[in-house]
Amino acid sequence: QLQASGGGLVQAGGSLRLSCTASGRTFSTYNMGWFRQAPGKERESIVGIRWSGGSPYYVDSMKGRFTISRDNVKNTVYLQTNNLKPEDTAVYYCAADRSKSTLIAGVAIEYWGKGTQVTVSS
Repeated sequence: QLQASGGGLVQAGGSLRLSCTASGRTFSTYNMGWFRQAPGKERESIVGIRWSGGSPYYVDSMKGRFTISRDNVKNTVYLQTNNLKPEDTAVYYCAADRSKSTLIAGVAIEYWGKGTQVTVSS
């Protein structure tokens, strides 16, 4: 349903563009979001956006270096990550839910994609 890709090993200060491709159903009425989970830490929300349009909503601590975008033709949501730091090392997940508040809360989300590993070396 949701497949995240684009992770890898990058040096500090580098960039990666993560992709989340949807398949099997339409997510046109859903909110799409990106999360991450670092080793030994809880999963945290990064950003969400409504598939049909509107402004993205970022977690305050994630503003500035992460940018979400979407391509409706390709059924893909992207997360551009810039100026990466070693503390950004984590598994990054995409997710979808009809409810914006549920997506922000990160609990009981309808759809989760398999994560993609991002490793930032110092």
